[in-house]
Amino acid sequence: MLWLLVAMGGALGAVSRYAVDKAVINALGHPSLLGIFLINITGSFALGIFISAADNHTSWPAGIRMLVAVGFLGSYTTFSTLTVATMQSAIVPDLPKAAMNILGSIAVGLVAAMVGIIAGRAL
Repeated sequence: MLWLLVAMGGALGAVSRYAVDKAVINALGHPSLLGIFLINITGSFALGIFISAADNHTSWPAGIRMLVAVGFLGSYTTFSTLTVATMQSAIVPDLPKAAMNILGSIAVGLVAAMVGIIAGRAL
C-alpha cells in the first residue's frame, strides 16, 4: 500500500511541477530558469514544514508521510532539472547565469527549508 501512496504522490508532484513551470513560462512569455528555481524553493519550504509538523505529530500514519514527503515533494522538487539547466547555461556559455542559478537555488533553498522547519514546529 505504501508503494501505491508514493506513486500517487509522485504523479501529483510531477504534474504540479510541470504546471508551475509552464505557468512561469506563460507569465514571462519565454522559457526561463525562474520556474525551476521557484519549484525548488517552494519544495524546500514545503518539505521543511511537513517534516517538522510530522515530527510533532507522530500519530500521523506512515502512509501520509510517504504520500507527501517521498511521493509528492520528492517528485515536485527538481534537483536533477536544476543541475542540467545550470550546465546548459554554463555550456552556452553564460557562466554568471549558471552560477547565480545553482548558488541562488542552494542558498535560498536552505533558507526556505529552515523557515519551513521553524513554521512546521509551530504547528
